[in-house]
Amino acid sequence: MNRSNDTARGAAALADPLAALRAATGARHERLDSGLPLSAPAPSLPDYAGHLLMVRDWLLPLQAWLDGYADGPQAEASLPPTHRLSLIDADLREPGMPVPPAVRPAAEWPRGASAAYRWGVAYVIEGSQLGGAVLHARLAERFGPHPLRYLRGEQGGPGPRWRAFMLALRANVRSAEEIAEACAGACAAFDSILELVPQK
Repeated sequence: MNRSNDTARGAAALADPLAALRAATGARHERLDSGLPLSAPAPSLPDYAGHLLMVRDWLLPLQAWLDGYADGPQAEASLPPTHRLSLIDADLREPGMPVPPAVRPAAEWPRGASAAYRWGVAYVIEGSQLGGAVLHARLAERFGPHPLRYLRGEQGGPGPRWRAFMLALRANVRSAEEIAEACAGACAAFDSILELVPQK
């Protein structure tokens, strides 16, 4: 039996989709936070480069997959397209940063995935920007004068977009079946980036 599906079904018993998503992904989130290149006690600029390359390898195929849809979170007017990959590439072009290697083979994402499943995937992507803001506050002085564009995010910070995302998620993912699908998508998104975390 698939543990990811069991977790998703259990979390879906919670009425609020955000509470269900947090319950379904909590252990994965902790594993990711502790395994990131920037989780070292005194991270360096090469650690930031490693972080960017890992996120780029995760986000590039994922964004291409999501761009194939015109409904669900991809149609939400309160969530206009962002430029995360452009921010990563701009950071990698800064002096002293490594040349990006070839992108790893793309993860297989389900064709015809439901809108609810994609809301779960989007939950992980959007939430990653909140973590980026925390890292930016901690590392901006250490890594200066590098601008840390990706961690800083787009103008205005991630707070307003996250609030808009939460409202849209709650409006669009309501039934127990939709919540279970969203939890499955979020777990899959976490699993796909965990596969890219460097072994320590």
